Amino acid sequence: MLNSTGPLKKKKTTDSIKEEGNDALCQAYAYVTLYKLFIFNRTASKSFSQMDHFAFLLAILQVYKALCEETLWDTMVSLAENMTLECVYPFMDNLTQAEWIKIVGKQEQSMAVFHPTLGVVIQKPYENKVHFLNSAMALHDMTLSFNNASEADVGTYYCLFLTFPQGSWQKTIQVVQSDSFETQLRDYSNVVSSPGHVTLTYVFQMNGTVQQVTWERIQPHQIDLLMRCNLSRGTSWSRYRKQIVTNCTQGLRSTFIIIPNATASDSGFYRCNVTFSTGQNETFLRRLTITDEKASNQDAIAVAGGTVSFLFVILIVTITVIFYMRRRRRQKNVPVKNSSDTQNKGANNYRSPISTHQPVYDANEDIYVNYPTFARRPKPRY
Repeated sequence: MLNSTGPLKKKKTTDSIKEEGNDALCQAYAYVTLYKLFIFNRTASKSFSQMDHFAFLLAILQVYKALCEETLWDTMVSLAENMTLECVYPFMDNLTQAEWIKIVGKQEQSMAVFHPTLGVVIQKPYENKVHFLNSAMALHDMTLSFNNASEADVGTYYCLFLTFPQGSWQKTIQVVQSDSFETQLRDYSNVVSSPGHVTLTYVFQMNGTVQQVTWERIQPHQIDLLMRCNLSRGTSWSRYRKQIVTNCTQGLRSTFIIIPNATASDSGFYRCNVTFSTGQNETFLRRLTITDEKASNQDAIAVAGGTVSFLFVILIVTITVIFYMRRRRRQKNVPVKNSSDTQNKGANNYRSPISTHQPVYDANEDIYVNYPTFARRPKPRY
């Protein structure tokens, strides 16, 4: 639960959050544009007829409508006690300075400033509340981390990069109070891919002229606008941390995005929203799972090791059975000896008596007698 003094408000749907979240920025941009057009109108009022003034008023209303219909956030984050606002510059330009700003009413309030040489400055209202998460390790990563965030932190933020030679680069983040964004997802298809460049494609189902196509990545805590393609203007927009490749040309009947160097951290839900000139909409949802290459290698090694161990056990069992069968065959081939021989062998340290029956020899057979030779006694000398 968040540390707040009052009860939490009722959760809102993503569509209503988009409408309310865009309101502040929409009005700010619209006011500036209307003011410029008003000055132009006063300058040229002398040469305009009444009919021209009416047409000019309609043009102003169309400009206001066009500005307010645009999606003015690049990332939508669900309010959490310890939340992070991700802001990664996707190009390789030299960073001059980075700044986080919160829109309070119609004013901009500086929160934190980062300079590659001079260091970090956190403004007083946010000294113990925010800090840069990865700036010490990556100069292009100005992700801002919150401690003990509350309902007062709901609102619109943007991070501003000043780079050379690209110039300024800005990303807008809307913090809203909402449940998990994934709980609203239904009817999706599953895709499993290995790490690398991953392509997601959608073919339009309805006929008609396509006015706008958007691709979003949906996570439990945030929604990232990967790409917005305005076909009526032929322009595309992206502030995602990776350079998404897409097609944005008039008359297309399908759309795709290429996620470069995708890893397991890029797994999640991806949604494509298609708006036709008739006002009809199409939504395509896909769940992408990217396998972990290291885990796959470890699993392969484990499977290979298990297979080798299993084969080794089978080999040992086979050799044991063969040896046992051969031994049994040898025992069957040995003749059974008389029991008297067995008994004679069983008696140890026992000498059988000499038989009284003398062997009978043939009469013609030579008989040899062994007798000892004694040394002759020397004759005595007299």
